[in-house]
Amino acid sequence: MICRVCGAELAEGTLFCPMCGSSVTSSRLRPPEVADQRPSDTSIISERVAERPPAPAVAGRFPDEVLLDEDGLPPTQAMTIVPVEQAPPAHPPVQHRYTLSFSTGDVVEVSGSGLVGRRPITQPGEHVDQLVVVSDPTRSVSKTHLEFGLEGDELWICDRYSGNGTIAHPLGGVPRQCEAGRRYRVTRGTRVEIGDQWFDVS
Repeated sequence: MICRVCGAELAEGTLFCPMCGSSVTSSRLRPPEVADQRPSDTSIISERVAERPPAPAVAGRFPDEVLLDEDGLPPTQAMTIVPVEQAPPAHPPVQHRYTLSFSTGDVVEVSGSGLVGRRPITQPGEHVDQLVVVSDPTRSVSKTHLEFGLEGDELWICDRYSGNGTIAHPLGGVPRQCEAGRRYRVTRGTRVEIGDQWFDVS
């Protein structure tokens, strides 16, 4: 009795070939077959590399550094593979920061919510990140004149019922008197008047 897969000789009554493990229950119904000598379709990289001839050197690199294609040839420049660890790092997300430049010469970088005035104070239970004091000998700026904050990437201001009000001058736009207690989005280039003082948004 002969295995129809590998051709090994088997004892009568054997159910599985001890050489290849194939079932031989039906081998008596078929004539012996020659084992398939074709190589597997799975490439064994370590064996294929060992069989390749030394690769020609590429300018600026040693032969063992050359990346070879499946035919053992150096790839073209367009096919060069960049290992993950050598890939350029992703750019960090751009943070849209705002700067307030005051007529007094002070410059404040917005880092959250805040109050602007001669002596700004928070209301009970209120929390802000910044208190911006504006020097104003004429007292045209209220103690707590306006509030500002960020919503996403946009800056807003809100008049806090100041004595002289708040006027926003958008760059190339029409000046607007801000209604007290209402938030207004301000873009870069806007000048905000608070009494006799002002600040530019950039």
